[in-house]
Amino acid sequence: QVQLVDSGGALVQAGGSLRLSCAASGRTFSTYDMGWFRQAPGKERKFVAAIRWSGGTTVYADSVKGRFTISRDNAKNTVYLQMSSLRPEDTAVYYCGAGIGHTYNYWGQGTQVTVSS
Repeated sequence: QVQLVDSGGALVQAGGSLRLSCAASGRTFSTYDMGWFRQAPGKERKFVAAIRWSGGTTVYADSVKGRFTISRDNAKNTVYLQMSSLRPEDTAVYYCGAGIGHTYNYWGQGTQVTVSS
C-alpha cells in the first residue's frame, strides 16, 4: 500500500512557475506508475501527466505539453510536477496518483494551484 501527500500549490501570477511534489510512503513506490491530475471547480478530474515506474516514459495532456514536466526520484519516494508559463485555466486542485498503467489505486489529498491573470 502507498500513502501520498501532495504539496507545493500556491497563488501565482500568469506566466509564473511552480513545482508540485508528491511524497509517498511505503517501500514499493518505485514499482508504481505515477500521475498528476487536476480538478477545477465544477468540473471532472482530468489527466495532466504520468511517468512510468522506471522514469523512462512520460505522457502529457495536450494542454500542458511544453509547459509542464513530470519527474520522479525513487530514492526519495517523490514525484514532481514542474509547471511553467502558467495560465489562469491551469487553476485547479492538483492530485497525484499511484497505480499500474492507466489504473490509479492511490491518491494524494490534493494541493490548490491558483493562477491569477
